[in-house]
Formats: sequence, structure tokens, C-alpha cells
Amino acid sequence: MITMGQKQEVILRFFRDGDSKSKISRDLKLHRETVRKYITEYLQAKEKEKLEGHHIEGVLSSYVSKPPKYHRPVSVKKALTEEVRSKIDEYLEDNDRKCREGMRKQVMLKKDIHEALIERGYKIGYTTVCNYISQKKNQEREAYIRQNYMPGESCEFDWGELYLVINGEKRKVNMATFTSSYGNYRFAMLFEKQDTLAFMESHIEFVHFIDGVYQEMVYDNMRVVVRKFVGKSEREPTRALLQLSGYYKFRYRFCNVGKGNEKGHVERSIVLRLPQCPVLI
Repeated sequence: MITMGQKQEVILRFFRDGDSKSKISRDLKLHRETVRKYITEYLQAKEKEKLEGHHIEGVLSSYVSKPPKYHRPVSVKKALTEEVRSKIDEYLEDNDRKCREGMRKQVMLKKDIHEALIERGYKIGYTTVCNYISQKKNQEREAYIRQNYMPGESCEFDWGELYLVINGEKRKVNMATFTSSYGNYRFAMLFEKQDTLAFMESHIEFVHFIDGVYQEMVYDNMRVVVRKFVGKSEREPTRALLQLSGYYKFRYRFCNVGKGNEKGHVERSIVLRLPQCPVLI
């Protein structure tokens, strides 16, 4: 299933980066007909806007903000649901406890866990249970790799909170902060709320202030950029983010859940180095 993010990537790669349809198909692992379809649809939308006298630059932002249309097949209900995963995890944690307390003979084997799930009314196969348990045991510790960036390649965005004394009254304000991944350049604006209007205004002012656009913007899972979660890791962007990325032609990337370290530049900008960045009020 192609997502709105993939749809945008197809258009950006073809019209901005000059990639061929074959290369886009290989890199994104999409069928060539799918790539050709969305490029053709964009050209048709652009021609329509031109004939109607609308702003051509807004075609991409309007087009990519519409979800791809496809025929959804009848889906088969998954047996390994979050509820089943949670129950298996409970059995595994209980096994660990028994091992620590010297009761190894009472540890549940894979077949015991499968039988316990069946008795509780869950319809799941023995192989599925075995595969999940093996996957849990084979998980490796998380590794951190230092990233290298090129100038103009990536910029991180985040919200921060400040307390200012204004006319003798202590007030909390919200700071929209941008930090470049390459040079740690910082830009910030203060707002009363962390809402969509403030999010869009901060991006517009940032682009105008630096007189350019970074190739990629990095966000965590804040509500102004993530409309909803789809599955375990896929996220559906908000219309505001799609319109901004479509108009200014930048890619966006979300951090994994709970992984603020993946945008460590802007995190340190907010906590440690606020006085070094220009703040617009």
C-alpha cells in the first residue's frame, strides 16, 4: 500500500531531483506503473490549475495532501494482535521471575504458552507463537551511530517552553526552534500556543529568514505533524505538514517513538544553548 509520504517522494524525486521513473521504482520498491500513475496525475493537476488560472506552485502541496486512491482488498484478521503479544510477554516475564527464584522446572515452554492462549480463547497457531518468542529473545541491544550531514541537508524542529517576566507578570511561552544538523545554526520564535497556525507561521518565517529550504525536516511525534499512527511504526502526517512540505519541496522524517536522541541537535539547542539563537517575537 503506497502512503502519502511515498506519493510525495515520487513527485519530489522526479521533478526536483531529476530521478528517472526506473530509479524511483527501484529505490522506493514501487511498481513502475504506480510511479508512472502518480507522475501523470500530478502533471494533469498542474495543467488543470494552469487552465483555471490558479497558483501553479500550490499544485504539489494540494496534490500530495490527498491520500492515494486504491481498492482495499478484504483483510484477514491478524492472530498476533497487541493483546496476544502482551499476554505472551506476561508469560515470558513470569518465566524470568521463576528462573531468578530457582524454579526452572516450572518455566512454561513454547507449547505450554500456546496451549494457555488457546484455553483463554485466542485463535493463534503454534508456529506464530514460536516465531514471536524467538524474535523477542534474539533482539539485540540498541546501538547508537554518529551521523554525518552535508550543508543544507537536514534541519530539526521542536517545541520548547520558556518562562518570561512581562510587565512584572511571569508567563509561560512556547518556543518553536529550528536547528541545522550540519552546523548547529539555530532559529527560534515565541508563540502563546503550540498549535497548527504557530507551526506553519514559524516554518514560513524560518524559510524567509534564511532565504532557502533544507532538503529534509526532522520531527518527533508531536500532534501538529502526526495526524495518527498506522500500524506499529507508520505515521500519517497532518495536512499542515503536507502542505508545507509540498509547497517548499522538502522531505520530512519522523523520529521513532520515545527516541528524542534521534534529533539531538535541536534538543540541546532548547536545553543548553538558547542564548546563541536569534529569537523573533
